[in-house]
Amino acid sequence: MTSEQVDVLLATCIASFLPPFMSSSLNLAIPAIGVQFGASAVVVNWVVTSYLIASAAFLLPFGRLGDVVGRKRVFLTGMLAHAFFSIASGLATSVASLIAFRVLQGIGGAMAFATSVAILTGAFPQEDRGRVLGINSAAVYIGLSLGPVAGGLLTQHVGWRSIFFVNAVLGLVVAVVMMLRVKHEWRGSHGESFDATGAALYTVSLAALVGGFSTFKTFPAARWPVLLGGAGLVAFAVRELRAAHPILDLRLFRNVVFAFSNVAALANYSSTFAVTFLLSLYLQTVRGLEPQTAGAILLAQPVLMALLSPLAGRLSDRIEPRLVASLGMILTSLALALFARLGPSTPLLWVVAELMLIGIGFALFSSPNTNAVMSSISGRHYGIGAATLGTMRLVGQALSMAFVALVFAQFMGNARIGRETAPLLIASSRFAFAFFAALCGAGTLASLARGRLRPHTVRR
Repeated sequence: MTSEQVDVLLATCIASFLPPFMSSSLNLAIPAIGVQFGASAVVVNWVVTSYLIASAAFLLPFGRLGDVVGRKRVFLTGMLAHAFFSIASGLATSVASLIAFRVLQGIGGAMAFATSVAILTGAFPQEDRGRVLGINSAAVYIGLSLGPVAGGLLTQHVGWRSIFFVNAVLGLVVAVVMMLRVKHEWRGSHGESFDATGAALYTVSLAALVGGFSTFKTFPAARWPVLLGGAGLVAFAVRELRAAHPILDLRLFRNVVFAFSNVAALANYSSTFAVTFLLSLYLQTVRGLEPQTAGAILLAQPVLMALLSPLAGRLSDRIEPRLVASLGMILTSLALALFARLGPSTPLLWVVAELMLIGIGFALFSSPNTNAVMSSISGRHYGIGAATLGTMRLVGQALSMAFVALVFAQFMGNARIGRETAPLLIASSRFAFAFFAALCGAGTLASLARGRLRPHTVRR
């Protein structure tokens, strides 16, 4: 590796570390946030969901913007904005202001995370791509690994606000490395125009669709944003097919590997993201564990993800990524089905074993699937390819939390989180896990249907 490649790998890995670290550590703080602000389970769900919806809605436009004006420029601006609004979130005085700052933090995060994988992919040749994407995926899982431990420790001993301040410091480190050490700029579509109207149509429509879906059980009028958002996305697709320089080149989806890999990612993240959120509530509310102890238990999943992800990435350089990724989805679906049997006296060792199974499955899926997406398109589309995959991830995560919000609204109504609502929490969690298992199983079919990336298996 050249020195700049090392710096790019370092900066993008830290950037990839931040979102899972934030989300997994914040999951441990959700009960404390709910208690401090007197918020219901449905409302505190929005502390997580608001960030995801904002990131998902802006990710694709910023991916395209990075291709046009420079990926490093958009990445750097996003990291600075993400750090600033992390500080603002840590200083929030109400749950409403916290949710508002989380939206702005998500927009800044979209700028950085829409371009980080594209920068990494562009900085390394194809024969090394699986390896560096595996390292990058490992950074994601290290964030997931440290998040529960750090979140539990910080929440219990310092307070939940410190989680945001730690995130801000790490974001500033990334910005400094990128600003001072990386001189190269990456543009995949230099000189082309940016479709601002299409970007606005897409952003508003996707936010309305996912946000409305999250709340229509509690607020029936939210069905209108769902309908308008769906219509807006159809209008966006029609516009993109006619645009000279579209935000999203829909012709990419004629590529079977690209299309089905993204569908598989959407199904995988939709079925797995809320697992930590649900188990954090279960361990602290139903089982009465302290945040620190609950975080130690939740560590079982991401540790295996971090350890196995580089191996899975290298494996996908040698054999078909769809085979590795599909095996991962099968294992994940099995673990989710086992969690649907969760009860108030389920042995904690059994919970740890099921988390380990999800960790193995997710590690086998993630980096091979990313490798399949990025290797199926040309270099000029790296930005939009990475942003599309990132959008699938974030939309999946938002839909995962949205479904949990709907289930909570059905089973718990406006009840606050507490020991008295433990039976309702168990019932809603079991229903959610059963649905997620079925969804992940269906996603396995998309993973298998993507076809071969290479005409023959490559062995080295």
